[in-house]
Amino acid sequence: MAEPLVSVRGLKVHFPIHGGLLRRRVGVVKAVDGVSFDVQPGETLGLVGESGCGKSTTAHAVLRLLDLTEGSIRIEGTEIGRMPQAALRPLRPRMQMVFGDPRASLDPRMTVEAIIREPLDEQTRLAAREKRERVAELMDAVGLPRGIGPRLPQALSDEQRQRIGIARALALGPGLVVCDEPVAALDRSVQARVANLLEDLQAKRGLAYLFISRDLSMVRHIASRVAVMHLGRIVELQGRERLDADPLHPYTRALLSAASEPDPVAARARQRIALRGDAPSPADPPRGCNFCTRCPEAMPVCREIDPATREVAPGRWVACHLHDPAILVRPDARPTVVILKGPGFNPAPPSHLQGA
Repeated sequence: MAEPLVSVRGLKVHFPIHGGLLRRRVGVVKAVDGVSFDVQPGETLGLVGESGCGKSTTAHAVLRLLDLTEGSIRIEGTEIGRMPQAALRPLRPRMQMVFGDPRASLDPRMTVEAIIREPLDEQTRLAAREKRERVAELMDAVGLPRGIGPRLPQALSDEQRQRIGIARALALGPGLVVCDEPVAALDRSVQARVANLLEDLQAKRGLAYLFISRDLSMVRHIASRVAVMHLGRIVELQGRERLDADPLHPYTRALLSAASEPDPVAARARQRIALRGDAPSPADPPRGCNFCTRCPEAMPVCREIDPATREVAPGRWVACHLHDPAILVRPDARPTVVILKGPGFNPAPPSHLQGA
């Protein structure tokens, strides 16, 4: 396998909590707490989870829009985790972002042409004619009519605004594009068109995407591998097909049961897994596994020991005691609830639990 375009190891982003009259530090929010993953050239890695799980914080940290508390980030072999912002400037063209809300991410006082041209003004010494040609080429690439170039973004549709954001992200020829909820603010009918555009651009330009979303059905459509995030940590990472056929983590099974299903017959046959209670606060995570307070398969050991992330098969990673033979030999380590059955789910317990 080629060297990863992006390699993240042990990423932590913690935010201090201050209180009292003197605004002393009274705690910390562990927004991202030990995340590791790779993104290969030309690959789409999906990062999915509930709101507040740390997806967007991870995305901003990977691009060094936020400072790291701990960890390592390597882009094309260069360590950028502790690099000063001034030193990052030459690397910025290789890593760009498409933001989620096109209404908020585009300057309402700038024309469409000026928005797309801005990265070229900041990072290149192209002549004015070359910039105009480059802007026109980018507008063609994302399906924007050239006639809207002099217009302001608020006069356009949300779909057109998001296409402007994509064109701006591609202006400098990046290798990595971080897509932070790029279709969440769009109508359902529009989401598929924008997702298909991203796939077409990837095929033509060899882009790698880190695709952030709360919508697991969208991630399953566009990503080749999926990382499932809960309360600041990745609890499962594996290929899209295996994730659908044999999800390893109870949280992943719950997300899959809630994902939108276009086939009404399959939707009616699928058994919904309802999680009890609310997600714990990242400022006060539970002891042991951070999912134990809502997990339908929690064991006593889950409330004592934080599960390590294990590769249970080539390319299949999970942080769950249900897949740790060293834990399951303990007499108190038995699931309290049978794994729920349904289309798309493994109908039997993991192989090392069968016969237990």
